[in-house]
Amino acid sequence: MERIGGYLVERRLGEGGMGTVYLARTRGGRAVAVKVAKAELAADPVFRERFRSEVEAARAVGGFHTAPVVDAHVDGDPLWLATAYIPGPTLAARLAAGGAMDEPQLRALAAALAEALESVHSCGLVHRDLKPGNIIMAVDGPRVLDFGISRAVESTRLTATGTAFGTPGFLAPEQALGHDVTGAADVFALGAVLVAAAGGSAWGEGTPMGLMYRSVHEPPNLAAVPAGLAGLVARCLAKDPAARPIPTELLDLLTDGTPVPAPAQASYGPTLTAPPPPAAAAPPAQ
Repeated sequence: MERIGGYLVERRLGEGGMGTVYLARTRGGRAVAVKVAKAELAADPVFRERFRSEVEAARAVGGFHTAPVVDAHVDGDPLWLATAYIPGPTLAARLAAGGAMDEPQLRALAAALAEALESVHSCGLVHRDLKPGNIIMAVDGPRVLDFGISRAVESTRLTATGTAFGTPGFLAPEQALGHDVTGAADVFALGAVLVAAAGGSAWGEGTPMGLMYRSVHEPPNLAAVPAGLAGLVARCLAKDPAARPIPTELLDLLTDGTPVPAPAQASYGPTLTAPPPPAAAAPPAQ
């Protein structure tokens, strides 16, 4: 059987824009997820720096809300990252199999994800691609995975200016426009995740460009969101990053249990800045 570093590969878990993820075992039999970067990407010095940043980001956050890093190879070829394997379906798979969540389930999901973002942001990081496919519904609570496009806030411009990272439909307006991002972009994505978990779609269906356009110019569709959470979700999906609550405030609102009033409706006119072409979406990696 194939080995990656000192790990015995059992099977492939998935493949995405950055590379391939394998289920493997340590010599002692512990399960790990090993993400191997594509060779053509590993040949790019900018990508190699980005990969190194990913490893440092994942180590900084730790394992309580994510998958803890157990090993990595950031020099030479191939580049790979090994994390503890977290069993469980993605939120996307859970919704496909079990349907929409009710209000108590949505509140529990929102609180767990807000707590995870609080931990991520406290390390000076921005995840940049929170979505149902990057959330594992583990037995001890949701885990946020795939820091493949995470950034330290002070180095969010490692790649070319104007490049959008993330997944249309969950991408904040400032990301769609290629602007610098902060943790507020993750809060926006959290709002879109909650709409999806409620059985809706904040920006409807369509092409990636169409989804990005609506996220920048149109109000979200919150018809599927329970009334008791609609105000909170609307605040998360505010166009202005400064108008969105921070994760700590979200936790306060969610644990208080009081319905959050929706913000006043705003009119979003067209902009002269066209959204950049979307990046290819990647499946979950651990």
